[in-house]
Amino acid sequence: MLIDLLVALEAEVGGITLPDNFRVTYAGVGKINATIAALRVTQHSDCRRIVNFGTAGTLNPNLAGKLVRVHTVVQRDMDARPLVELGVTPFETSNAAAAIELGGDGVTLSTGDNFVTSPPELRSDIVDMEAYAIAKVARLAGVEFRCFKFVTDLADENATDNWRDNVSLGAARFLEACQRGMI
Repeated sequence: MLIDLLVALEAEVGGITLPDNFRVTYAGVGKINATIAALRVTQHSDCRRIVNFGTAGTLNPNLAGKLVRVHTVVQRDMDARPLVELGVTPFETSNAAAAIELGGDGVTLSTGDNFVTSPPELRSDIVDMEAYAIAKVARLAGVEFRCFKFVTDLADENATDNWRDNVSLGAARFLEACQRGMI
């Protein structure tokens, strides 16, 4: 099966050769870029599964340096209170207006257009800047979606330096997971 792999930055998969059944799209950073890329990918007539791989931060030191599968994605920077709860898009009736459940074991990820360096109000196991947007597009297009993140940093004052130091480590872990059939 062809797998459409959406990655924010080439640095996140640099230096590895992915299996032949992967079609890679680099989305760029943030929810808007991720949305545009996901919309383009879902327009391919053979798009059946989208996998988002990339880096993430965490506030849980036990997750640092690990490749994790995401089972729930929320939008941490959607704040339309008092109309709706934090993380919920107001005036939507779709099943992708709040938390998006991906199934299986894994972690909760919150997406927002900010680089997290302190605990966000909407709690999650890990944080990123793209996955919720991709998950929502895939859900609305009826395309299977899976998400895997390599945890590069502790989402603290050292997050930027730690991300730079660790971004390249995740690609090898992702490739191992592909080779073991986990993706």
